[in-house]
Amino acid sequence: MNATHNLTEARWHKVCQEEDLVAHSGVAVLIQPASGVPQSVALFWLPGQQPALYALAHLDPLIGVEVLAHGLLCESGGVWSVASPLYKQHFQLKDGRCLEQPDTCLQTWPVKLEEGQVWLYF
Repeated sequence: MNATHNLTEARWHKVCQEEDLVAHSGVAVLIQPASGVPQSVALFWLPGQQPALYALAHLDPLIGVEVLAHGLLCESGGVWSVASPLYKQHFQLKDGRCLEQPDTCLQTWPVKLEEGQVWLYF
């Protein structure tokens, strides 16, 4: 659980349907956390992998633009990451850590796919 979540207010929210996901790619959804500030989340679906679904901040913190759902997915040594489409920094899907700048990290959320619905914990 990311430290930015308020556990007393966080719960599972339906954010989209399975048919909205694109295999081996990303899509962006907009969430409204308890803080009241809308936030864009990038969802990445890797059918056949375990886990198969990841949720990271859509905002690339190095350039301040919401582009990460449009990034390229890549795998190295069994570790999946997304390359930002502009300057190609790689962010690990499992924890949001930037491989080129380890002190930079994206926010991540627990996410699950149940009965055709995508659920995000925030």
